[in-house]
Amino acid sequence: MRLSFDGDWYATVTDDPLHITPRFTGDSVDVVRYADAVEREGFLTNTFGSQDRLWDTPDVLRFDPDSRKLVGAELQMPYVSASAETSVRGPVLPAVRRGGLRAEEVRDFRQETCTVLCRAPGDTVLTCLRDLDVLDEPVDACVGIAPDVALLVQHGAVAGWSLTDPARHLTTAYAAPDPAPPSPATRALLSSCLDLLMDPLLEEVQDGEPAALARLRNTHQALRAQREDRRRADALLSLIGNLMEGYGDR
Repeated sequence: MRLSFDGDWYATVTDDPLHITPRFTGDSVDVVRYADAVEREGFLTNTFGSQDRLWDTPDVLRFDPDSRKLVGAELQMPYVSASAETSVRGPVLPAVRRGGLRAEEVRDFRQETCTVLCRAPGDTVLTCLRDLDVLDEPVDACVGIAPDVALLVQHGAVAGWSLTDPARHLTTAYAAPDPAPPSPATRALLSSCLDLLMDPLLEEVQDGEPAALARLRNTHQALRAQREDRRRADALLSLIGNLMEGYGDR
């Protein structure tokens, strides 16, 4: 299978997916091996592909210059959710085919971030789409580039991506996720945090609606008080930290 990125940049699907556990920080899904900012800089220097730059944060997909194989990815979360009606109807995804990517040429490109988030019930799967037009036609294939991470393919182009069981992969920046399963409380609090980051609840928080502010404060307190699953709780605290700083004391 040949996939297009950025219109005129192509990669071929291989039978060699990444064996890297994804890290879900809440802001992005990182399929990488680096453990700090210095190692990340080396990772970017020694690879090619799409990368972030000053004032520009596209999706990051990096390839080894010798083998041209995909070696890591950082996929940005779009905190614009499809309406409830839209989320109910799609997207219907085909079975995941596990595979890696091999670039057709050693050349940089720019991969736009997705703009729409669709949430499965219980947030068991987060599906990120290029735009709502993707829902007008079937997704042709899902390429599982890493455990629980798949690229969505439509008409030969990458039209989005999905993360299965996001609660399991929650962690803070640069840290590996806890290998133990997430607690039921963490799963529920993930949904609460995602609700707070999206309209209509986000707008209500920003407008100072008492009920919305109470939900923000209650979620923050529940995360601070949670004794188990601390690494994931800390990741969620970071995710809503700016909201608490800006509106929590109102």
